[in-house]
Amino acid sequence: MRILLSNDDGVNAKGLAMLAKCLQPLADITVVAPDRDRSAVSNSLTLDMPLRITKQDNGFFAVNGTPADAVHLALTGYLPTLPEMIISGINANANLGDDVLYSGTVAAAMEGRFLGYPAIAISLASSLPEGNHFETAGRVAALLFEKLLAIPLPKETILNVNVPDVPFDSIKGIKVTRLGHRHMAENIIEAKDAKGKTVYWIGPSGAEQDAGEGTDFHAVNQGYISITPIKTDLTDYSALETVSTWTSHLSI
Repeated sequence: MRILLSNDDGVNAKGLAMLAKCLQPLADITVVAPDRDRSAVSNSLTLDMPLRITKQDNGFFAVNGTPADAVHLALTGYLPTLPEMIISGINANANLGDDVLYSGTVAAAMEGRFLGYPAIAISLASSLPEGNHFETAGRVAALLFEKLLAIPLPKETILNVNVPDVPFDSIKGIKVTRLGHRHMAENIIEAKDAKGKTVYWIGPSGAEQDAGEGTDFHAVNQGYISITPIKTDLTDYSALETVSTWTSHLSI
């Protein structure tokens, strides 16, 4: 079995190294990841400049692009032997609720799914800037990998997995969840650069809003692993009939 690993924290991230370590006994591992931290770049592809791939001393491949770039290059011509699954992570912080729209970790998995491969995005739901118990998430990734060998994912499904940042023995269990939602993001932060010109930082994410039982937020806050099946089809099927009704009266 061959697995392609990627992430958005960069090729030298602790979480990626731990993911490779935990999966190496189970499969043939190839790592293709951004050459630096590319968090929150979502599904962006680089189309305005050439991309370069550099092999690192540990055998990992670094791409001067986004997580989606890394996976796309790997699967569309760079790798001589293609993998059978894509696993992205271990992200140093959670990807819960609305985070999945921005997450490069989820985007790497999504790019694999776009190109026809089963995919998992795994994140450590840590309150620390760089996370702590990456081994816990690595062991969870190994367990999920073995389960997916026996029971494959539906073709259109990506698993978004968030693991509490605690020792493995402290995990309370697993809950299959839906995505929660956050409040509106906080305001931008105004500052001055070295030349006195005004610059702006994007403000922090909004606090949890829809975070009740059944959501990914709730599961992680209660000490459980959250597994949310997500799809790339963003169609709001419940609105199709309503929109069709009012467009039928438009004169074009």
